[in-house]
Amino acid sequence: MDTTPRGNRLHIAIFGRRNAGKSSLINALTNQDIAVVSNVPGTTTDPVYKAMEILPVGPVVIIDTAGIDDTGDLGQLRVQRSMEVLNKADMVLLVMDSGAGLTEFEQDITNRCRDKKLPVVVVINKIDATPITPEELAEYKEKLGSEPVAVSALTKAGIGELKIALVKAAPPSWDEQSIVGDLLNPGDLAVLVVPIDLAAPKGRLILPQVQTIRDILDHDAMAYVVKERELKECISTLNKKPKIVITDSQAFLKADADTPPDVLLTSFSILFARYKGDLETLVAGAKAIETLKPGDKVLIAEACTHHRMEDDIGTVKIPRWLRQIVGGELEFHWSNGHRFPQELSEYKLVVHCGSCMINRREMLSRIMQVQQAGVPIVNYGVCIAYVQGILRRALSPFPMIQGILDDEE
Repeated sequence: MDTTPRGNRLHIAIFGRRNAGKSSLINALTNQDIAVVSNVPGTTTDPVYKAMEILPVGPVVIIDTAGIDDTGDLGQLRVQRSMEVLNKADMVLLVMDSGAGLTEFEQDITNRCRDKKLPVVVVINKIDATPITPEELAEYKEKLGSEPVAVSALTKAGIGELKIALVKAAPPSWDEQSIVGDLLNPGDLAVLVVPIDLAAPKGRLILPQVQTIRDILDHDAMAYVVKERELKECISTLNKKPKIVITDSQAFLKADADTPPDVLLTSFSILFARYKGDLETLVAGAKAIETLKPGDKVLIAEACTHHRMEDDIGTVKIPRWLRQIVGGELEFHWSNGHRFPQELSEYKLVVHCGSCMINRREMLSRIMQVQQAGVPIVNYGVCIAYVQGILRRALSPFPMIQGILDDEE
């Protein structure tokens, strides 16, 4: 993500009065000391652009602005430059001190954003010093037209809720990620392994396969589609070595055996873990599989409802593999469709489907709900690769994320 061009990053402008805690909030969001923090009002003068990563939002540019209540001729010039930032922002964080109340400054910013059709997230900071009542939150919502999020940048209370609000408020264009195209150069060849079994729909490919093929073509690369038993012959007869092999998770072991070590290998489900969610979190969650004990509760969540076959992946195969690792019985619960359980703390692990039928915001929202409950989460593809002992190979297109496995070993 460090190499993501600035133009491809979500631009988040942070506005607020002097000493509202804007810089402290940046540090709390990124979990790093990136912005200079001082009790002296007006520490930030001209707008400062900081490229960074805010998980699970992704690569962003934070624009830290001067206080909108700055005074004097020089102060007014700073305010003017801050207002110009609205022309570059994709969304705005409006930060308020919980003890300072609502003024015309906040009203002015929200009105300007409304005129520009910019999404606004209102943040009530410093609740550790001055707690805020539900009545005050309701008043802010009514007057500013946005649901406020109460946080403490000092104690990090409410930061998780703020990240959820950021994901929900991000403009639709933010969802336009690449499935695999950013891993390919024009002219590269990708081989897709597509098993045709009882679970495959009649007369068509499944949605993730179709979307992946389209993404490859959109990036001027080539797609070659084979069944799992044809992969070895395909690679041996091609005049051009594939850049990557993408397999259905259920054919992982066969694809691993037949793919040369110098060719990247991954699965549709792992690609969609990155495309629709937060691959780092899902890979980190795989370590919880080894900590499961007989009797633990495991939630298996699918975002759609479909006709289940005899050897269904979610109700039969994954439970069987997890029981084999644990060496005993587990208590499995299942959820289907758009209804996602609210009470998650009882589970030791959540295993989620590839999320092909929901958008990125909904998947990220689910991941964050699980994280806030203190429960690890993994998706089908990561889980299958882990239990089959080939997760490291399946992450070969993502060497930085492979490092998570090194951290856990």
